[in-house]
Amino acid sequence: MKLLNFFKYLTVDPVNFSIKAKLLSFIACFCSIFLIALVSKLLSPWPESPILVASMGASAIILFFIPSSPLAQPWPFIGGQLSSAAVGVFCALHISEPLTAQASAVGGSILIMLLLRCLHPPGAATSLTPVMMSDTAIQSLNYSFVFIPVAINVLVMLLLTVFINRWVLKKEYPTPLPIKKQIRQRHTLSEPSHIIGFSETDINQALKTTNLFIDITPAQLSQLLLEVETSAFKRIKGTLLCRDIMIRDVITVEYGTEVEHAWKLMNQHHLKALPVIDRAQRVIGILTWNDFLKCIDLSAYESIQHKFRQFIQRTQNISASKPESVGFIMTTEVLSLDENTHIVELIQFMSIKGHRQIPIVNAEQRLVGMVYQANLIAALYNQQLAAEC
Repeated sequence: MKLLNFFKYLTVDPVNFSIKAKLLSFIACFCSIFLIALVSKLLSPWPESPILVASMGASAIILFFIPSSPLAQPWPFIGGQLSSAAVGVFCALHISEPLTAQASAVGGSILIMLLLRCLHPPGAATSLTPVMMSDTAIQSLNYSFVFIPVAINVLVMLLLTVFINRWVLKKEYPTPLPIKKQIRQRHTLSEPSHIIGFSETDINQALKTTNLFIDITPAQLSQLLLEVETSAFKRIKGTLLCRDIMIRDVITVEYGTEVEHAWKLMNQHHLKALPVIDRAQRVIGILTWNDFLKCIDLSAYESIQHKFRQFIQRTQNISASKPESVGFIMTTEVLSLDENTHIVELIQFMSIKGHRQIPIVNAEQRLVGMVYQANLIAALYNQQLAAEC
């Protein structure tokens, strides 16, 4: 039985690729090594100099099969290969005993890569290359080995990696640094200081305390865990969509609606936000209380009631010194969600990012409803009651 369990490990695929993806990666590796050898041969001024470092084969696997790995990024690849080559040459020139030279080359290259934050496993193999050369060959090459062939190999491989990954394999390379996506608004959303779940900072802290290495970036791990949470929520809560909980009779205004009329609508219906739509019912902005207040210039000794009343009231003259329609004061960039979006997306935006209301649109991007925080809370509460009954 134990023997059968052992053989099960032999069937585990280390990369979750389709047959097409595996074939494309094979072709990418073949073409890159061929071109690297060809370019190095043409550029090398010494006929006896090696044209290809054997570790480039291992680098090709990392760069083309797992390009999102931290080990495959440009600095680990360049720094790891070049620093390891320099360490290998140093050990070959100054340590005469072969076994000691080989062990020192590998250990030293790993230490240098860790210190320089450029760990690239094939670099350790590169450090062995000069140590295993004949004394005559390494003496003639000296530290030029770092530049020819290693630097040429690395430069050509990097250029081919960027080209092949981006335009042939359709993968992002280099993996971009994580950037917090924010919707630009004229007012600032106040995010809660304590949120449920985990953040990328939590993941970084956990990795520091566990001393574990993961072959993806913390940002990618955070995204993966978020997708796991989302999938689990959908499984537990079922297919409850935005269209199931949204308010359908939405009071709206248009770009040319007067500021005074918009304020009356908000005050009369006790609203905190009004979607601004065009004639095709598409959302072009949103109007909140903050949009009214941000246009009022208050000094320390002036009454806010007086200033606000002056701003709201329609100007009787032909020309006006203040905005007269909501199009001039609305927030122009608005988050909206499709009516078929699962409510788990609402939880992320409302509980974590601080949105209090979100317009809901159909497939044609036309406004069909609004979801407020109260709608989401009521839906979750009612569903929990139904599950307990």
